Amino acid sequence: MKKVISLVFSLFLFCALAPMAAADEAPAALESVNINSADVETLVTLSGIGPARAEAIIAWREANGDFVSVDQLVEVRGIGESTVEANREVLSVE
Repeated sequence: MKKVISLVFSLFLFCALAPMAAADEAPAALESVNINSADVETLVTLSGIGPARAEAIIAWREANGDFVSVDQLVEVRGIGESTVEANREVLSVE
């Protein structure tokens, strides 16, 4: 009986902790995203960027030219500091 309880408890812990481990690994799996050349499909892989914001990034880029820094993303409507910070490690302008 103790073995069954131990097995059930172990399976419970595995199922509870596995999604957290996978979530921690997901951002590291992303390659660098150049915001000056990325298309919509690439931009939507970023945290907090959906199709509308991806289109807004491209529209801003077409109207204003290349971004000179990642921090300049906050000039795009709908993108704030928290979105930039959440993606900073994978963003580039080169």
